[in-house]
Amino acid sequence: MKRINYNTLIELTSLKTTILLVFRMVFSNPLYIAIAAAVFTTFWIIFNVFDSLLFFSPIVTFYVPDDAVTGFILTNITSVLIGILVAMDVYVIRNSMRLKLDKSIFSGSILAIASSACASCSSIGFLVISTFGGFGIITIDLLTNYQTPLRVISIVILLWALYLVQNKIIKPCAMPA
Repeated sequence: MKRINYNTLIELTSLKTTILLVFRMVFSNPLYIAIAAAVFTTFWIIFNVFDSLLFFSPIVTFYVPDDAVTGFILTNITSVLIGILVAMDVYVIRNSMRLKLDKSIFSGSILAIASSACASCSSIGFLVISTFGGFGIITIDLLTNYQTPLRVISIVILLWALYLVQNKIIKPCAMPA
């Protein structure tokens, strides 16, 4: 068994502690809980409609077939992470003394949304094919074949974005050495 470096263990323990502290700071306010819940619900509905799991016509129907369970779990994780990330982004923007909007604030959210939504599983696929012709067919084929790895990549991107937002919240609290 490989020995774990003591400094690595301290850094991981510190990261776990700071993440819990940041969650407590952000979500102690009911406004941020409401933002996270609203964003989660919105994206949960959007992702499940795109994956043809949630139907609104003629009646509201929700059905997860056996072959769609993995995608359903991944979209649920993505929706939760997007809700948390957007609420934390709003917290950073509202509580930042020197508001400096850079690309890293919303890039993780946008990239995860784009890679998680299955464009080929809905009528959007036909729109892309009719708009872009042969290139649209290749794009839809790529999205269909690599849908699960793209969703896993989007979850990793969201986790990285959460880590960056957590650093932005903690950074003003750090004492100079």
